[in-house]
Amino acid sequence: MLTVALSQVSRHARRYIAVALAVMLGVGFLAATLMVGGTTTATLQNSIGTEYAKADLVVSDANGAALPADAADRVSGLPGVKEVHADVQGVFVLGASSRTDVASIASFASPELDSLTLEQGRFPQTDGEIIIDGESAEHLGLAIGDTAQGATLGEGSLEESIASSGIALTIVGLSEPSSHPFDAGMIQVHAVETQLTALTVDAAAFRLQVALDDGADAVNVREAVRAVLNDGGVNASVLTSAEQTTEDVAALSGGQDQLTIVLLAFAVVAVIVTALVISNTFSVLVAQRTRELALLRCIGAGRGQIRRSVLIEAAVVGTVASALGVLLAAAVMWTLVTIAQTIPGSEFATLAVPVSAVVSGMVVGIGMTIAAALVPARAATAVAPLAALRPADYAGIRTRRGRVRLGIGVALLVGGALLLALGAASSNLLIALPGGAMSFLGFLLCAGLFVPALVTRVGALAKPLGVPGTLAAINAVRNPARTTATATALIVGVTLVSMMMAGAQTSRTAFDDALAQNYPVDLAVMLEDKESAEATGTLLALEGVEAVVEPTPVATTGEESGAQTVYMLPAPDAEAVLRSETAYPRNDAVIMPDGTDLNEIIVEGSFAERSLPVVEAESRTLVPLITEETAAALGPVPDVSGAGSILWLKLDDSLTSGEITQLRTEIVDTLGLSEYLVSGAALERATFNQIIDVLLLVVTALLAVAVLIALIGVANTLSLSVLERTRESALLRALGLTRGQLRGMLAVEAVLIAGVAALIGIALGMVYGWLGAQSALGLVAVVTPSFPWLQLAGVLLVAILAGLVASVMPARRAARLSPVQGLAVEG
Repeated sequence: MLTVALSQVSRHARRYIAVALAVMLGVGFLAATLMVGGTTTATLQNSIGTEYAKADLVVSDANGAALPADAADRVSGLPGVKEVHADVQGVFVLGASSRTDVASIASFASPELDSLTLEQGRFPQTDGEIIIDGESAEHLGLAIGDTAQGATLGEGSLEESIASSGIALTIVGLSEPSSHPFDAGMIQVHAVETQLTALTVDAAAFRLQVALDDGADAVNVREAVRAVLNDGGVNASVLTSAEQTTEDVAALSGGQDQLTIVLLAFAVVAVIVTALVISNTFSVLVAQRTRELALLRCIGAGRGQIRRSVLIEAAVVGTVASALGVLLAAAVMWTLVTIAQTIPGSEFATLAVPVSAVVSGMVVGIGMTIAAALVPARAATAVAPLAALRPADYAGIRTRRGRVRLGIGVALLVGGALLLALGAASSNLLIALPGGAMSFLGFLLCAGLFVPALVTRVGALAKPLGVPGTLAAINAVRNPARTTATATALIVGVTLVSMMMAGAQTSRTAFDDALAQNYPVDLAVMLEDKESAEATGTLLALEGVEAVVEPTPVATTGEESGAQTVYMLPAPDAEAVLRSETAYPRNDAVIMPDGTDLNEIIVEGSFAERSLPVVEAESRTLVPLITEETAAALGPVPDVSGAGSILWLKLDDSLTSGEITQLRTEIVDTLGLSEYLVSGAALERATFNQIIDVLLLVVTALLAVAVLIALIGVANTLSLSVLERTRESALLRALGLTRGQLRGMLAVEAVLIAGVAALIGIALGMVYGWLGAQSALGLVAVVTPSFPWLQLAGVLLVAILAGLVASVMPARRAARLSPVQGLAVEG
């Protein structure tokens, strides 16, 4: 039977395109997920590891504490140690002509150990000379030979620190920016150690880089370093540079690769969808070959041989498609890494293809294909040869098989629905997930009860189309088993697509509401010495800014609440910028941040003080707020339109995270402020929405392929139907049905099956998406069902149009056959 199986695959390769496509994409998703994990680790190693790439040993305190000042001297005196460098780091205030900001500063080592790369200039030799990274120099408008100001970071503003204790610093070199994630976005400065000490407070060394003599025994030196530092009270960690890099990567990801875990969850969904599609598609393929397999049985082939033949076909297709899926994943990852390497600052991106990704992809792909083909393979031998040569009877509820199937389906549907409801009510995803899977499987097992009936009911809408419409409604349910199987494949894909859309929309709404409650202000701008009226006009002129208001400081709270400044915010201003109604000021009350734990607070104004009841907002970041009326009772409102003002901004909801980041930079540049003076939750909100959109796009794209494959199943069903009804179609043609009417009849059949399946899938997806979001997010946010009606309508429209397209080839085949030829075919 091996020869028969290979012959089938080679002669009818087009039959297996749907299965191969599903396997290739499912395996590709899984392999790419594992490659993402490996590539992320390799990239971080290439990024973080450059910091001590030249060191033989890296020494630190295992508890994360700073090393003693004499640690480097004690280690340098050990046998086998060639050189030791203490990584002393700190922060200071750097002032340039264009702006003043906080910068990181570090000492540099000798060429033996230092990984710093100069773009231009030279290394500092004395105090008053610094190196700055090229990107920051360009942003600050600095070049070699220019003079900047440096000062210790104090309690006042950055400008005050520069004015009171500024030190002239000459730029003598430009360095390549560090690729370390912790240094991303920072102004990176290097200087001699004495200059670093003068500019920083409590600068300390947290690591020592150690270079060993040629031929030194690294194991003995490690023990000696650990011993000499332990004697000084240090719980020393002494690792090689590779070991330290691995430890840093683990610490950076919290000991787990969260991205890989998230993607693996979606990969599991992809594999499940792929298995369902493979099983359904193989069922159609086996149904198409029922008579052929029966003839093989008649000429001596045993049940086991037929079953093995189908499984061999599955194994061959699975092997080829899995290999293509792994290659596709590697090609996609190579493309992404290549693109990343062209982005400035991401040159360290490194491609890694773990063996586990290749092996797992192949094993899962082949195993999944064979497992999915088991049921169709068993079905191929479930009936006697002579019975298989006749049209199959439908396993309805009147047959024993149908009753067993219905009983199992009802039990799974009811039990799963109860579990799903319990999981949603208790916001427990571990209960809801198996409940959802059970109920969905039960629904599919019961589909034979209602899918043909629904197709018949909806088919009544086709009667105005005349004879083709009437015949299409009848023909669509002539073989209820095949109609149900075809619709089920489409229901699976559409349900999962709709579930992701509804779940994403509901999650987005829930998190938007939660973020609005916790962070009611999009952006807050501290003006320092800027005029608020002029700044307000400037900000309103920027694209993306919807409203700008200025909360006015009018009073202070008593000592019991920490003597906080109380701000007045008129009701129209509150409605204009605050995203949470719980933050709106109320008359004769003071709005306080969540967690205040006080019922009343003394508020002291310019002429009077009052004890006001506390209303807690659902935000821990809000300042105390009162209304104009309440403020008037405390005395005249002071004029604070000048220095020290705060402006609150509300941004356009359609802005992406990139556009918000650009807007923030534009605000900083336009008003001449330091970046730390512009803050807010808008970027976090937009970033969250962007993450949801990207994940939704990826998963929907994958599931859309499952829908496409299911629609290929529609085409297969129509093809089989056309073959079975060859004589009937020829008779209809002989009685006057035109080619166009015959094609129309088959098109309506496809639309009926695809449309009903899509409607059922969309309804199920909406319910599962809502309850899934409630189960996952109910403990952290208020989940209200929210559905993307336009997108769901698009899914329905695409399914109907795709059904029409799926009918083209079978309709052409049926219309091309002449009545005489069709009537001559044996029944």
